[in-house]
Amino acid sequence: MLGALMIDNRLAEDIQIKLRPEHFHEPLHARIYENILKLIDRNMIASPVTLRPLFEADVEMKELGGPSYLAQLTGSGAAIIGARDFAEQIYELALLRALIGVGREMVENALDTSEQVDPKGQIEAAESALYRVAEEGGGEGSVKSFAQATRMAVQMAEKALNTGGGLSGVTTGLDSVNGKTGGLHHSDLLILAGRPGMGKTSLATNIAFNACQRLVRDLEDGIPAEKSAGAAVAFFSLEMSADQLATRILSEQSGISSENLRMGKISQQDFRNLARAAAELEGLPLYIDDTPGLTIAALRTRARRLKRQKGIGFIVVDYLQLLQGSGKGGQDNRVQEISEISRGLKTLAKELNVPVMALSQLSRAVESRENKRPQLSDLRESGSIEQDADIVMFVYREEYYVNFTKPKEASAAAGDDASAVAAFEEWQRAMGDVHGRAEVIIAKQRHGATGTVTLKFESKITRFSDLVDEGYMPEMRG
Repeated sequence: MLGALMIDNRLAEDIQIKLRPEHFHEPLHARIYENILKLIDRNMIASPVTLRPLFEADVEMKELGGPSYLAQLTGSGAAIIGARDFAEQIYELALLRALIGVGREMVENALDTSEQVDPKGQIEAAESALYRVAEEGGGEGSVKSFAQATRMAVQMAEKALNTGGGLSGVTTGLDSVNGKTGGLHHSDLLILAGRPGMGKTSLATNIAFNACQRLVRDLEDGIPAEKSAGAAVAFFSLEMSADQLATRILSEQSGISSENLRMGKISQQDFRNLARAAAELEGLPLYIDDTPGLTIAALRTRARRLKRQKGIGFIVVDYLQLLQGSGKGGQDNRVQEISEISRGLKTLAKELNVPVMALSQLSRAVESRENKRPQLSDLRESGSIEQDADIVMFVYREEYYVNFTKPKEASAAAGDDASAVAAFEEWQRAMGDVHGRAEVIIAKQRHGATGTVTLKFESKITRFSDLVDEGYMPEMRG
């Protein structure tokens, strides 16, 4: 193959996309290949004559008779015909050697009990190493011609047209949010942030459920998974256990409050509704991983496995600040660790070509302001979250804050003074305006406009839905 490259330099255009110098077993051949590519890169001819000065002092070359070895390599002109096949063989043998290396390292690490034994850590490291070997062949897919990129853009527009709801990505199940974002786009990192009590996890579980339900419905209607606006979902819950999340989704679908579900305060009719909802939910392609204290590396390993085994098309992480970094930056540098985590999540979204939604906490600065609507500067611990995200959404419920300002209940009949009665009535009016409403503030969006969407929120069953009344119609893009 090296001889063929020196005879016809144009062969390098295809071969170098996949084949790298380190794929050669013989170091001398790796150096010859590397220098051929360097000369071609400088628009020079790579031949035994032009390569000769580079190998005059090469010890290994001297052992083979000096630079005349380069001319020997070009001895078989027939090699030009099979050059691409030879390159493929070299590449495949390199993969097999890498596989042998991973296997040997796995055995050595498993047998070594001198240091702290961490079997789970070893399994995750082995999975990562195997995935790297498996993905070696992905190099040729990373460079796309403009024609390919255009075709992909047209396919995305066609999918949006066919779904009928302006959806080019995975549906959120909320028409007003879909209208603003066009759905959750593949390879995007979405940050869903809010203060505690705003309903971040509720909104994320609602969206995850809606995406799964849409996929099941589309598959039943004969629409293939790749053309569906739904997706199988991997939900990494670092805060709540799998059964708590399931209780929330059951509550939302059966219409029974999760508090009553947990305490068993339900009637026979409620239980029948619960059994019906549970039966419907059993077939959902929703996979919950509630392992606490996951590192970003472990999360990526598990997500890859779920993509391979279950074909997931959407990932939710609840929540970002509970993930751990690699620990290389030291324990004190939390900002650096959060940067590593947000970068890792964005890389994962691109690598698996799925939307990744990460929930995030906001700093307490929100509480000290009169207007408590969140803004980008409130994202906790690192500006890199805002930088890495394609979309940043905040959940805000005015009702939560108005509720805390409730004055002592007063009435004229009880003989309370007029100011106390007026204050209570004013509070009641304010509560009436905001009760059962939530705002999703889209503060950053790479693909479209920012803005605010008002949703209906039923706190007892933690369900978000589109709010449609005379005063509000969801803004849809044409």
